[in-house]
Amino acid sequence: MSLLRRTTIVLGLSLSSLTGFAQQAPATAPPVIRLSPEDQARGLNGPQRNFFFVAGQGTREEDYQNAGFFGQRLRPYLKGNEEALASLNSYRLNKWMYLGERLTFVGAVALYSQQVLSGDGDQQYFKNPQKVAIGVAAVSLLSNIIITRHTNEHFQRAVDAHNAGLSTAHTGILNRLAPSAVGLAAAPSGHPLLALRWNVR
Repeated sequence: MSLLRRTTIVLGLSLSSLTGFAQQAPATAPPVIRLSPEDQARGLNGPQRNFFFVAGQGTREEDYQNAGFFGQRLRPYLKGNEEALASLNSYRLNKWMYLGERLTFVGAVALYSQQVLSGDGDQQYFKNPQKVAIGVAAVSLLSNIIITRHTNEHFQRAVDAHNAGLSTAHTGILNRLAPSAVGLAAAPSGHPLLALRWNVR
């Protein structure tokens, strides 16, 4: 038996142990998520409009999809990644607080306007209810700055955590495919043979 044939037999027997692992590997890996260039560049206190993202290799403008006000359309892609889901949950919470702040501000302005027009022909601009409305509106505006400061970052972190998880999983698969031991074995005839061994967990 030739040296080449013996080496092929040893490699064939060693690689057969990977068959079970290959059958267990998922048919399709989750896609990489990419934000639109404008959304990727959002920073602190950025605009509170919806994010647009693409799953996979799409590059055309029509490939990007709206993530929704609370990022709900991104959630299915993050399934199984707890870190990414936690960031998306923080984003959703901040968006709820943002809605609450906007409603509070509009309500305060409406109250102030109603008080101005409630006089008997004489418009008044600084009655006690109006002072309260001005105070509520001011607090609302200050809270808006605090709420929106990191809101966009939470969404971006969710995407980054998802993509980092894919990178880690890919590296783990490559590590499992790499042989755990490489060496030479002597055949009964005295010819050296290449020996590879895998530890499949």
